[in-house]
Amino acid sequence: MWRYILNRLIWVIPIIFAITLLVFSMLHLVPGDPVRAMFVESGGATAEQIAQIRHLLGLDRPLHIQYLDYISKALRGDLGRSMITQQPVFELIRSNFPSTFQLALAGMSLAILLGTILGIAAALHHNSWLDNLTMLLATLGVSMPSFWLGLLLIYLFGIRLRWVPITSGTDLKRLALPAIALGFQAAAIIARMVRSSLLEVLREDYIRTARAKGLSNSVVILRHAFRNALIPVVTVVGLQFGGLLGGAVIVESVFARRGIGQLLVGALQARDFPLAQGCVLFVAVTYVLVNLVVDLLYGFLDPRIQYRSSPAAS
Repeated sequence: MWRYILNRLIWVIPIIFAITLLVFSMLHLVPGDPVRAMFVESGGATAEQIAQIRHLLGLDRPLHIQYLDYISKALRGDLGRSMITQQPVFELIRSNFPSTFQLALAGMSLAILLGTILGIAAALHHNSWLDNLTMLLATLGVSMPSFWLGLLLIYLFGIRLRWVPITSGTDLKRLALPAIALGFQAAAIIARMVRSSLLEVLREDYIRTARAKGLSNSVVILRHAFRNALIPVVTVVGLQFGGLLGGAVIVESVFARRGIGQLLVGALQARDFPLAQGCVLFVAVTYVLVNLVVDLLYGFLDPRIQYRSSPAAS
């Protein structure tokens, strides 16, 4: 087990370094001079001011020196300072992350609950009207962008019916609509995965054996079938949770909600590149760590995966 965990941890290191390289390149791949772009709305800047800012950001040094300095500071939690507010980027991310995490967690909880119930119902009533209705909802959920669903929810429940406030906040009423907008697509994907995985497991011989022993249908489903159907579902849940953190960027903007998304959009609009780099790096690393946790969960759900991953076993 420890070898399996160590193997997964080692693989995360080059991935995170690749992310830092891409994030670092973001500043240099922007068309034109990013420093001049910062002063476009203020009417431009003198050559002396631009040179001063370039020196402050370290842009007048060789690229490899800039990258090593960026890595060295990032490992110490120093992501630079915002060009607009002059506050440390890490502090800005830290103060905004709880709101984004709350939204992603609420969206994921809704997606798991709704997707699991619909997926099990569809599998147990295969080829019935309930199955067809569930798959219709799943197809609708997959094809509907979260920002479009968010706008529909605001119009219907916030403006027409006035059931929930549409102003930003952390209480349950203000969290409901953003969580639905964020989690609906993930619920549709999870429902499809639970249905297909459960249908496959229900055709296995050991399920027929369990039923032949006289076990009740609920015991066969919950104790024998559902657990073995969980592995591909956990994969999807992990990918979707990472995706929800990224999707929160759009949903937070639609609902004017505080969080990493609003921070990133504001940084890009103001051409605050150190802050934008910090937000992208933080979201990407969080995505990788969430998927690392999912990888480790495989080992607990199905010990055979540990042995297949072990070089000694091969």
